[in-house]
This record gives sequence, structure tokens and C-alpha cells, in this order.
Amino acid sequence: MNKLNYTVTERFFKYVTIDTQSDPGSPSQPSTQKQKDLGRILVQELLDMGISDAHLDDYGYVYATIPSNSDKNVPVICFCSHMDTSPDCSGAGVKPIIHYNYQGQDLVLPDDITQVLKPQNHPELKNQLGNDIITASGTTLLGADNKAGVAEIMDACYQLVNHRDIKHGTIKILFTPDEEIGRGVDKVNLQKLGAFAAYTIDGETAGNMENETFSADGAKLIINGVSTHPGFAKGQMQSAIKIAGAVVAALPADLSPEGTNEMQGFVHPVGISGQVEQAVIEFIIRDFEAVKLQEHANTIRQITERVLQNFPGATYQLVVKEQYRNMREVLDQHPQIVDYGMEAIRRAGLEAKLCSIRGGTDGSRLSFMGLPTPNIFAGEHAFHGKQEWVSVQDMQKAAQTILHLCAIWEERS
Repeated sequence: MNKLNYTVTERFFKYVTIDTQSDPGSPSQPSTQKQKDLGRILVQELLDMGISDAHLDDYGYVYATIPSNSDKNVPVICFCSHMDTSPDCSGAGVKPIIHYNYQGQDLVLPDDITQVLKPQNHPELKNQLGNDIITASGTTLLGADNKAGVAEIMDACYQLVNHRDIKHGTIKILFTPDEEIGRGVDKVNLQKLGAFAAYTIDGETAGNMENETFSADGAKLIINGVSTHPGFAKGQMQSAIKIAGAVVAALPADLSPEGTNEMQGFVHPVGISGQVEQAVIEFIIRDFEAVKLQEHANTIRQITERVLQNFPGATYQLVVKEQYRNMREVLDQHPQIVDYGMEAIRRAGLEAKLCSIRGGTDGSRLSFMGLPTPNIFAGEHAFHGKQEWVSVQDMQKAAQTILHLCAIWEERS
């Protein structure tokens, strides 16, 4: 497979120039219609390959099937990546640049020379010597999250169609919208997929596979203050804005994203709005152990009640909603799905490493919807920002890993 004529780089360059940023404030599905611009291109490319059922549905999902070329009864597997890019940084007008034969130097991005990729800030660059690094030009994110995964799956489809000697069962392809805003599988049709297992191609370092994510809740703290005319407010006014500020200030530093790492969870205020009469703080709550989510919510509650002791006329409500759960609870029931992924990575010539991800993927929810879905590396780094990067060689290794996975499922059936 090392000798295949990989098309992943050309595909990636094409895909990242299409603005597919999702919008958390939009109620529509998909949240932005421009995500369908990429979906239509992918469908046409799949049709051009001869994958005749490729289509884009009304909700922005791309579905396609590569029929089995094996006489064995091979379980149906699916490969999935998301088309949207993060709302945190502009994805309009992306200009991808290849830095050939990287030798460990700083990479200055030409359209904003204050954007400099330094190996001390991006330690994985030290493992890329001799490789070709792709960045944006300095004013936008790159979109490797997750268009690297999209390009890798598309390249693997191309190879499967053009190299019939790679034996495989039925392969399903799924490209989703709105993953970055937590709605990536809201309208997915699992019956249409009909898959036994899936793999999201949406991870970081080459060789890594993730079988564990955070469990996640969202929380909304509603603070009801006491409003009165400011000219006559002495002893009467109790500003919900000031109460909200006091609550945020009282959050423990060792329970914040910037104060935690590895297997530690956190409570993170992501939005605050309001007036004197009422203020709202939006939180995300994360931990690898679902039982701890309630403990973290109780921390918010206890802090609020302590702050409100100084504001006896004010009240509050805390509304907590489940977002997703740690996919390991499901994947541990199907060990071969992860085992085959690890073997595929090794066959691609990489050291396979099983990891936990301090975040979530479409696979988190898919697993609990009945489709066990671990996450495999795509090679993306420093995502959601202007210094995002990926290497050509890592994308090729990801495409190889997909092909090996197809072959392993066929061999073991």
C-alpha cells in the first residue's frame, strides 16, 4: 500500500478552501447551508469514482456505499468524518501552504507574520523532520479538523475502487455536518447505514487511536437579581450581573480547563449574558467518569448558594442537560473493533497507541446510539486556531490505515 498513488493532498487542498463553518446560534439542520457546498462536491467525486448511491440528504449528511468484493460474510463497517469547521476561528478564504521537507525551523505564516509555529509550542513538529507540513496563511484556521479526515476517507474510497485486489466487505461512508457544535449526529440515519461498527477519522497524532472520550453535560445557571432605579438603589438593588461575576470568580482554578489535564475533568463557563434583573451563565461540564458530572454540577450549585448569602433577595436555577457519554462504556463490549484498528495502524508502519481524548467525537454519541465508533488519527494538530497544521505523510498513513482496516475485517471473517 506504500506504492499506491495517493490523492489525499490534492483533495485536502480543495476541501479546505470551501467555508463550512458551523453556527451554534442557528436552529437549522445543518446550522449553515454552506456546509452542503462541500457535501455536493464530495457526492460528485464519489459518483465519478463509480460509487452509484452517493447522495446528500436534506440535513447535510453525505452517505455512500462501496459494495463488498469478498465471498465471505463480512460485517459492514463505516468510516466517518465531519465537514464543518469550528466557529472559534474563521474558515473563509483559507489559503493552504505546503512547507516542504521540514527541518525543525520556525514556520512563519506569510499573511500574518505574528503567527509563528515554533517547535517548543508544537512539540509534535519534532517528529515531522523531512515531512511536508501544511498550514494556512495566518489569517484563518486550516480546516484539518476534520477535512484531513474527509480527504483521507475519500482517498481510501478511490484506492478501493481502483485496486480490486484489496479485499473488503461492504463499506459505508458517512460525512456529517455540525460536529463542532455538538449536533453532528442529530439527524443521522443509522438504518440507512446498516453498519456493525464505525470509525471516525478525526484524531491528532499519527498512530493514535482513541477508545475513550469525556462524558459531557451542559449547564445553564440562571440568576434572578433585584432591579430598581439606580438613583434609589441603596439597600435594594441586587445586580444579577455582579452575582454572575462573583460566581465565575469563585470557580476553583483546579477545576478549570487551564488547570487540568490527562484524566481530570473540568467545569468551564463558555458564555455569560444578562442585565441587572437576570443573568445567565452557560457551562460545559466534562469528566471521564459520568458519576463525577453530578459532583461538578453540585460544585456550581454550592458556589452559587455561597455567593447568594450576600444577596438575600436573589434566587437561582441550575438546569443541567446531558450532551454525550464516554464511548468506552460501549467499546469495551466489542473489543475486536478497537483491536482491528490498532492492528491496522501497525500495518501502516506506525507505533499504535491507545489514548483517551479530552473532548468528544461523533463517535461518542454514535456508540450510544447502537453503532460502536472509536476514533482514529487524522494527523490534525493545533485545531480551532490559525496555527493549525497537518503533514502530507501523516494523511497518507491515515489513508493506509483505513485500507488496512478494510482488509483486516475481511481476513478475520
